[in-house]
Amino acid sequence: MRETTETGGGGGPPYNLAFVWRVCLVAAMGGLLFGYDWVVIGGAKPFYEPYFGLTGAAQAWRAGWAMSSALAGCLAGALLSGAASDRFGRKRLLVAAAFLFTVSAVWTALADTYDGFIWARIVGGVGIGLASNVSPMYIAESSPAEMRGRFVSVNQLTIVIGVLAAQVVNLLIYQVAPVAKDAAPEVVLNSWNGQWGWRWMFAAEAVPAGLFFLLALVIPESPRWLLKRGREAEAERILTRIGGAAYAEAEVADVEATLRGGSQAVHFAELLQPRLLRLLALGVFLAVFQQWCGINVIFNYAEEIFRAAGYDVSGMMFNIVITGLVNLAFTFVAIKTVDRWGRRPLMLLGAAGLLVTYALLGACYALGLKGTAVLALVLTAIAFYAMTLAPVTWVLLSEIFPNRIRGAALSVCVSALWLACFGLTATFKPINSALGAAGTFWLYGLICLAGLAVMALGVPETKGKTLEAIERELAGPVPKP
Repeated sequence: MRETTETGGGGGPPYNLAFVWRVCLVAAMGGLLFGYDWVVIGGAKPFYEPYFGLTGAAQAWRAGWAMSSALAGCLAGALLSGAASDRFGRKRLLVAAAFLFTVSAVWTALADTYDGFIWARIVGGVGIGLASNVSPMYIAESSPAEMRGRFVSVNQLTIVIGVLAAQVVNLLIYQVAPVAKDAAPEVVLNSWNGQWGWRWMFAAEAVPAGLFFLLALVIPESPRWLLKRGREAEAERILTRIGGAAYAEAEVADVEATLRGGSQAVHFAELLQPRLLRLLALGVFLAVFQQWCGINVIFNYAEEIFRAAGYDVSGMMFNIVITGLVNLAFTFVAIKTVDRWGRRPLMLLGAAGLLVTYALLGACYALGLKGTAVLALVLTAIAFYAMTLAPVTWVLLSEIFPNRIRGAALSVCVSALWLACFGLTATFKPINSALGAAGTFWLYGLICLAGLAVMALGVPETKGKTLEAIERELAGPVPKP
């Protein structure tokens, strides 16, 4: 099946969009499981904590480690993914991530000890770390230039769907035998949810994870990785299937021109060379800013904000779902606009939009306004983030690095992202305690102002350009190691 789509630059070959969509959606399942695994623990927390005896002030550290242990796995997976994806290929890493998600889902559901639960969560975190690096990279390397932003943004869409799926699954399982929110720990422990419900919340992930594993086995390898390994015939067959013989010939010649003359072995020290270091610094900044732009403040304040807007406790799931639906809807906006408006305008719009929204939210809190106006601003902030910084950051990170060192560079950036996530989680409560709600929103507004300035000076426009054209424009020839 062949379909013609829009092309950048005034014309181009017809593309086999059915094939491109299939392989990209399979790779994007890594994003779906990333989102599900990251969020499911929140719904299970009130039930596994009594089961493992994690209630009370004396257990605060162990309870916190149960919630955050997956983050250690995320960092390990991100660090491993660079060298591993360059050595073993993008496809094998996707298969490995799917396998780890499946093992983690089953292991967590069956865990009878605290230590077993922790190790199962760490295994799932490694899967997240691998998928958060390899899924967008594989999609970028397999997509035609004219629509690469759209396909990479689909990975963010599946993350959002995974988050929403976890919230809905948690609710449905909880409703089998509801427990009052203010019930004593021993009551929760002896309830169906306290014994079995939380296990099914984790076990449900095994279904999409197993499907991801099976489908990842049959998708092709990234054609750019194949060319990097000297497997030209295999790469040409895949590229021919994407865009025809002429497209494949042109792509092969373009990619090989960027690889010619240098060793294909990757050394992380190469990233410290001046032109590559500048790109790496930009990538690390974008990854860290995506976390520190303040959207997590919104989610941390969500319950308080919605209650102030007039919702009771029984309506909290609706509040969660409505934020998830806004997040989902505006991710579709990003998919529609990223290859039309470009990456740079969307990133600037996101930083500026959040800056203004936080300024207004801080003013509302300072003036004691906590009603519908605050609710509208919260949804506005989520909308700005969902259509700009959330997906477009991943698009840029998958585009700006040269073919030879893309895996290693993206690994560093994703590791920085997870470290920033940890830092944000660790500092939020002290910042909120010291500055109050208004001051916290204003602080993150200042961070958005700084981010806006840096992006205005340093973020390139990559819309409609091949990865090889971007490489020549941003880095030039990669020096020999």
